[in-house]
This record gives sequence, structure tokens and C-alpha cells, in this order.
Amino acid sequence: MTKEQVKEKEKQLLEITGAFCAQKLNDEYFVLCEKLIKKMGRKRDVPFTRGKLEIWAAAVVHAIGSINFLFDRSFEPYISSKEMNEYFGTKGATVSSKARIIKDMFDLWYYSPEFSTGAMQENSPFNNMVMVDGLILPLDNLPEH
Repeated sequence: MTKEQVKEKEKQLLEITGAFCAQKLNDEYFVLCEKLIKKMGRKRDVPFTRGKLEIWAAAVVHAIGSINFLFDRSFEPYISSKEMNEYFGTKGATVSSKARIIKDMFDLWYYSPEFSTGAMQENSPFNNMVMVDGLILPLDNLPEH
């Protein structure tokens, strides 16, 4: 696939996720999805060149959402994975497996600094931790010197 074709697929993917985020989530999620899609588009083997774009769009939202607790009712915004899959017309198992590929590709985990929402970054339990001689310690347990 040529670079122009990859850019066209990337643009389509951005439009699909943008519409979803505008209707169901917020601008912050769109920015994170856009960043992830563009990062995927720079890979040597661009994953979204194969398969349906709706599945990849749902997988991008799922990957970003899962590390930001999107599917947990106690967080805002909230959406169920079922509702997300209904919107995209996808199956949960397929989307989950593609999201796992994305998360593994970029080593995404809870509180990943690059792809966390502002609220997640502020409330990260890692904000008050530091590594000393290979041990992770809370800042308030360290002596002042």
C-alpha cells in the first residue's frame, strides 16, 4: 500500500472516531484517538491497512477507553462496550482482540502518560512515587536529605 493510500485510510479512520467522540464522548478522547491513529500510521507495518475501518475505529476507542476507565460507570465520560460496539456495528471479541494488538504495540497500560486523559494524569497513583536504587517508593516516605 502506498503512503497516499495509508494517509487516506488514516483520514477515514479519524473521521469515524471523530464522529463517535463528538456524539458519545468528548474532545479529549478525540485528541487521544487522533494521536494514537497517527502513531499507528507511522509504523512500518500499518495495522489498519487490513480489515474493516469500523473495527479499527472501535479498537482505537476501546484501547484508549480501557486505560482511562471509559467502561466503568463511576468515571466520566462513561459508555458500555456493548453500546460502543452497537454504534460501530462490530463484535466485542473482534474489537477486544484488535485493541489488545494496539495496546501491546504501544505498551499501553493504566495511567500511560502519553494516552491518559487529564483527569487520569492528575489522579495517577504514580505521581507521588520515585525509583531509588531500583525500588519504587512513595515520596512522603523518603528522608529529606
